Amino acid sequence: MRKSTPAKSDSPAPKAEPADAPVPVAAPDAAVILRKPELIERVMALSGMKKRDVKPVVEATLAALGDALSNDETLNLQPLGKVMVNRRKLSDNGEVMFTRIRRSKKSIEPPAQEGLAEPSE
Repeated sequence: MRKSTPAKSDSPAPKAEPADAPVPVAAPDAAVILRKPELIERVMALSGMKKRDVKPVVEATLAALGDALSNDETLNLQPLGKVMVNRRKLSDNGEVMFTRIRRSKKSIEPPAQEGLAEPSE
């Protein structure tokens, strides 16, 4: 009796990617952009403070962060992460900074949801 062999596939078996492999991100045109007014609204919602109190603090913070990056300082601001400028490129309308942001695993874990009933309840 002849043994049957499975048919060979022309396509190779998919390779499993390592856990630390880079994750592709969406194309820039499909990305959601957070602008300063939306940032101010989010800070207002998180802090419970009024816009007149939040806006100058957010603007001063953004100015300080921009100055630090311009001075080649490394930012270590958790939970945002560690921000390092790798290289710079002058363009017609300004400067492009190529940065690397390293975040801890704790920073990227989704927040725990509160107020949900346990399955036994």
